[in-house]
Amino acid sequence: MNLSPRQDAHAFLADYRREHPDDVLVIDEPVSAEEGVTGLIYELIARGRDEMLVCNKVDGVETPVVSNVFASRRRISRILGVEPAGLHEAYQSRASRPLAPRVVDSGPVTGIASSDVDLSAVPMLRHFASDRAPYITSGIVIAEDPDTGVGNMSYHRSMVHSPTELATSLHSRGDLWRLLAKYAALGRPMPVAMVIGGHPLFMLAASARVPSDVDERAVAGGLFGEPLEVVRTPRHGIGVPAWADFVLEGTIDPQLHAEEGPFGEFSGYSSHRSTNNVLRVETVLRRRDAMLIDVEGGNTADHLNLARIPRESELAEKLKDRFPDVTAVHYPTSGTHFHCYVALRPSRPGQARQVLLGLLGWDPYVKTAVAVDADVDVTSDAEVLWALATHFQPHRDVFVVDGLPGSPLDPSSDPSGTTSRMGLDATRGPDFAGDRIVVSESARTNARRLLGTTGGAQ
Repeated sequence: MNLSPRQDAHAFLADYRREHPDDVLVIDEPVSAEEGVTGLIYELIARGRDEMLVCNKVDGVETPVVSNVFASRRRISRILGVEPAGLHEAYQSRASRPLAPRVVDSGPVTGIASSDVDLSAVPMLRHFASDRAPYITSGIVIAEDPDTGVGNMSYHRSMVHSPTELATSLHSRGDLWRLLAKYAALGRPMPVAMVIGGHPLFMLAASARVPSDVDERAVAGGLFGEPLEVVRTPRHGIGVPAWADFVLEGTIDPQLHAEEGPFGEFSGYSSHRSTNNVLRVETVLRRRDAMLIDVEGGNTADHLNLARIPRESELAEKLKDRFPDVTAVHYPTSGTHFHCYVALRPSRPGQARQVLLGLLGWDPYVKTAVAVDADVDVTSDAEVLWALATHFQPHRDVFVVDGLPGSPLDPSSDPSGTTSRMGLDATRGPDFAGDRIVVSESARTNARRLLGTTGGAQ
């Protein structure tokens, strides 16, 4: 059976390097597996750069390492074939047209299959000095509902506990957590398959915000515009991408636990909070030409974009459907997953507050939401802060709601993850007095000409 190379992450990387060579940084010198990749990415961030990173020689890792794939919204937009302004609409329109997976007999991931498990042979990196151990950060756990067969995909950080076991955390307590409870009620372990390495569209699908009766593998098909090609794992028959680099098949026993963490999380803090689950690996599948597609941890754009592009896209659609005057939604990197900016054309008193209430009610991670006028660029922290400085009056334009469920990984929340939320109305309001200063386009054009001829910075 012929496979679609459009779903091959290796083909994607080769094509992208050819089409956008300036957006890929290739390091051929040896790089340490102990924070070496992290050091490169954080130095790029310090220099205002966000290239995809390819490290061909990582000490102690037998495969090339690819990271920082999702650090650039421009790059994610290119993957979806649109300009950045169309990113939300493109993602949501495709994700909302799921296509059921297509089962194939074999694929690159079945190139090497072994039940003689030794997890020391699976490539992992230490991302931060504070991490307990090297971690799998891009591991997508797939499980299937014992009643309906509907699959669930979600990301779960994982470290080696023994030669055949991974300690992992189901801290999101989402659909996988609920599936584990179903298997516990049946008195048996939950069969799972952890996928490491896949096409960026498959990886985005694993972050999709969908109801429990929607299989994220079908969402991946929607993003591809063709069914995701899957092979069945040899022991439990779980459908995994035929083009994956590694698959670790096994079980999670609800009764089995092991210490896990700390790990550098999206908050920018090292998180000790964990459900301390154990994934017992029974089979390892891998490509013969495997590479490690790593997601940089911490509060990096690589880590944050992977989760927030689907979240933003869903929220943008919901808000615009309910409130047609909403023009843009943005989760800033500076706010990790806890801040959101929304732009709108206020048409009646109180409208911005109503929009903020809707946003804070829909997304349990957002603690602080700021509403601004449509002419404020929500992708710029500086512009949003300027709007707060000049449009906002604290006694009038802020409200707080407390006692709500939030993220267990928020270090300021209580141990159960309960948090409060705040809405800030930084729109101008009907009584605002002031006109924005304007620099004419002719003056800007002339300035660009002068700066271009004087050899100044471009």
